[in-house]
Amino acid sequence: MFTGLLLIVAIYPITIYRFCASEVVSFVETFPHSRAITKGTAKSIDATVDWLTISFEGFFESITWTIREILNLLELIFIGIPWPVMTLLLLLTAWKMAGWRVVGFTAFALAYLGIFGFWDKAMSTMALVGASVFICLIIGAPLGIFAAKSPRFNAVLNPLLDLMQTMPSFVYLIPAIAFFSVGKPPAVLATVVFAMPPMIRLTCLGIQQIDKSVIEAMQAFGASPRQILFKAELPLAVPAIMTGINQSIMMSLSMVVVAALIGAGGLGYDVLFSLQHLEAGKGLLAGLAIVLCAMILDRIIQGRHKQTQ
Repeated sequence: MFTGLLLIVAIYPITIYRFCASEVVSFVETFPHSRAITKGTAKSIDATVDWLTISFEGFFESITWTIREILNLLELIFIGIPWPVMTLLLLLTAWKMAGWRVVGFTAFALAYLGIFGFWDKAMSTMALVGASVFICLIIGAPLGIFAAKSPRFNAVLNPLLDLMQTMPSFVYLIPAIAFFSVGKPPAVLATVVFAMPPMIRLTCLGIQQIDKSVIEAMQAFGASPRQILFKAELPLAVPAIMTGINQSIMMSLSMVVVAALIGAGGLGYDVLFSLQHLEAGKGLLAGLAIVLCAMILDRIIQGRHKQTQ
């Protein structure tokens, strides 16, 4: 009661003054700010970015080279293989992993991509998404495992993941361009930062939700921590990890249009070009092609997950 009265006494006079006075003191009307602080902080960030770019130029170039080689390999597979062979491989994969219904949907989606001339760009987009998800998996899964094992590390990691998930996707392009110039490698890195949090969170959650009695039983029989991890925790956490991979794929595909701004190409470029030239029909067709690519991957992964269960 006393705290409420104090709040009323503090709030009411200022509020009444704000709406009743003809001229309000600027301190009450506008939050006090300093242009000098804003300008100085921005210049400090710019100086730090310039120093990192110059000091770690070799490190950034090695990352760019590695990502470019991964992309070249995936594009060689997706684009270099003749389209009839690639179509057959995708249909066989859909049948093996998800069943005949997904085969029918995959055939329809691939036919759409081919008929409307999106085949090569769709395969390029698939290569970019494949590289991004691969990096998310090899980095995100170990981080998720470590976060599940270490509460302190998890407490430090969670705010960073919140920042990565809530930051507008366009902002990721700023450090990507600053450190890696333009092209497909920085687009992959921006996509990785945007798509990695679900992989980390779901891997951590999958291991944390394992029944403690399973771990206690293995410990009672003398199992080492490594045996517990690889023979109990990871196999039981596979559904959560697969969901994390699926979410990373969906978020990577949602990033292709933004990544096209820095030279990622693929279907995102068609959407961006249509937006710039007000070509609604072409933009909608390209957007639907992105949706179909996402649905192909989602149906295949979900089908495999259901068969595993």
